[in-house]
Amino acid sequence: MGNIARPSDPGEHPEARQSSGPIEPRTLGVVSDTHGQASFARAAVRMLESLDVDLVLHCGDIGTVEIVELFAPWPTHFVFGNTDWDCDELRQAMRVAGHTCHERFGALEAGGRKIAFLHGDDSRLFDQTTSSGRYDLVCFGHTHRPEQRLTPRGTLVLNPGALYRANPHTFATVDLASLAATIIPL
Repeated sequence: MGNIARPSDPGEHPEARQSSGPIEPRTLGVVSDTHGQASFARAAVRMLESLDVDLVLHCGDIGTVEIVELFAPWPTHFVFGNTDWDCDELRQAMRVAGHTCHERFGALEAGGRKIAFLHGDDSRLFDQTTSSGRYDLVCFGHTHRPEQRLTPRGTLVLNPGALYRANPHTFATVDLASLAATIIPL
């Protein structure tokens, strides 16, 4: 019968297996302050899907396990906020969903950018993080008000607003190549 190369998946074309590793994220979705309100989070998830984000950050005040589960379409990184009371239950939901829990402070690299994210209720930690110059992007929540500004050291500081107790309800996307942030109302 001869040596015939067979793809591992019957529907996969052999030439399609030429990836050199994981794909770097290009577009980041940033949400905060869902407070367990699934209807607003669901609307944001639908919009994030249409915007082709590659990775999502949740900047705290998650609220419920249902919120964690809604972000299943992406690798999602979470930090806890000041109203996340049942952290053990939320941690377990993140583990089951394959998400990452960073506790109260997160730092990662994505798309060649150094990113920190936190809830923002610890003003000392927030000020240290935004003024350190160690990060290209610092994302936070807590105030329920969208904001973006550049620090003197060149760090983009971004609050996506809130998906609950805000008017309008907002989230954000960030193009990691240009570091351009867009606040998006629901």
